[in-house]
Amino acid sequence: MEQYFSTDMAGRRFLRNVLLFSLAGLIPVLAIYVLLTPGFASALAEGGPPLRRFLRQVLTNGLPVVFVVNYVGFFLFALSRQRQAKDRDPAAYIAADFVARFILFFALHALIYVVSADWFGSFGGSRLTALQVVAPTLARSALFENISGVYLYATLVSAIPLYVSAIKLSPRFEPVVRLFPGSLGPIAIALLIFAAGAVCLTILAGAFIRLQS
Repeated sequence: MEQYFSTDMAGRRFLRNVLLFSLAGLIPVLAIYVLLTPGFASALAEGGPPLRRFLRQVLTNGLPVVFVVNYVGFFLFALSRQRQAKDRDPAAYIAADFVARFILFFALHALIYVVSADWFGSFGGSRLTALQVVAPTLARSALFENISGVYLYATLVSAIPLYVSAIKLSPRFEPVVRLFPGSLGPIAIALLIFAAGAVCLTILAGAFIRLQS
């Protein structure tokens, strides 16, 4: 994995790889969401306004959010693999990604919703309404109850490589890894950390909902 993200951090190759991995993470989860939502697949198959709105939502909201979050995750992954980073506990990169991941997810949704209100007349063209629906929307995303859940789980493609790599190299995680059989430990712990991030996102969104009420 590091061979794709260890050179030229700001270069076109890095951006291209992040985009490709973002699409690879987004498309399958999006397909599952469409198939699991009653009537959604048939409505999209008919084309017309529903399909156009869906594609616009994915391209202007979903893909940018997934791309930016994955960019940060892969950037931290590349940094953690550099030689000068060997003296630092890799757990620090997990902590940095953990915090950045759900803050970015929340902030980017807020920004894009406001822009959508201006550009496309979404949310009745009201910026205030756009901001007010962010928290209720994201509060349900971890449960895969709306399309924001698709975007959340599409970012797994950057979380897992970073977390698994850092867990394997971190002395702090070694006692926990030993609790799992075989090589299952790093992957299981990585998934638990990601799940904890989703819980934090839900708690943060819930806090904003209470502030709005």
